[in-house]
Amino acid sequence: MARRYDSRTTTFSPEGRLYQVEYAMEAINLAGSTIGILAEDGVILAGEKKTTSKLLDQSKQHEKLFQLDTSMFCAVAGITSDANILINKLRLTAAQHVYTFGEGMPVEELVTSICDYKQGYTQFGGLRPFGVSFLVAGYDEAHGFQLYHTDPSGNFSGWKSYAIGINNNTAMQALRQDWKPGMKTQEALELAAKVLVKTMDTAAPTAERLEFGMVQRTPEGKIVFRTLKDAEINKLMADAAPKEGEVTES
Repeated sequence: MARRYDSRTTTFSPEGRLYQVEYAMEAINLAGSTIGILAEDGVILAGEKKTTSKLLDQSKQHEKLFQLDTSMFCAVAGITSDANILINKLRLTAAQHVYTFGEGMPVEELVTSICDYKQGYTQFGGLRPFGVSFLVAGYDEAHGFQLYHTDPSGNFSGWKSYAIGINNNTAMQALRQDWKPGMKTQEALELAAKVLVKTMDTAAPTAERLEFGMVQRTPEGKIVFRTLKDAEINKLMADAAPKEGEVTES
């Protein structure tokens, strides 16, 4: 039945489904694990890189985390070339808001703008949906620290913690068990590392395959974005890895 209705994004099946949009969502599940966790004093994102090589210039290549402005960044899962187009649009929209109004763009407003754009690619013939999902993390004065998920259909939702990519069901189960209100950023980083240990296909994940970033409030009250250094990531993953003789939870 699907074969008759999956050639166009503009054709509904008798069950009311848009198969091309659903196929785009399936592409997300092939990407590396990506975790977002909201903390009391910040919000963190972490992702598994699929492209790794000792010949790769890491200073010029990003696969998972991208800064949008001074207080917002995002993690991507899906087709990276599609993500690059949307990230450029996100950055431009955020910069135009600052130029026009003299203040940073609210996080939800930026997420809404990109989701409206993505939804348009599911409604008109001759276009295909963007095969990418975002976790957008940021801060604004109205609502504080926030975490949003967007998908290829143009839907978005706010979360306290969320996982996309491969083995996302396992990751979500672990987040439901271990996330708690009032977590600090260090606790959130440790939880993200613990979840990634469970979802990745290697027993000893290292910084070569991971990216971690956060927007946090400094002791001086300033909101800053930073990415974690390799040494910090390696320590987090080493601490989260099951010790010899320790039984891991399924």
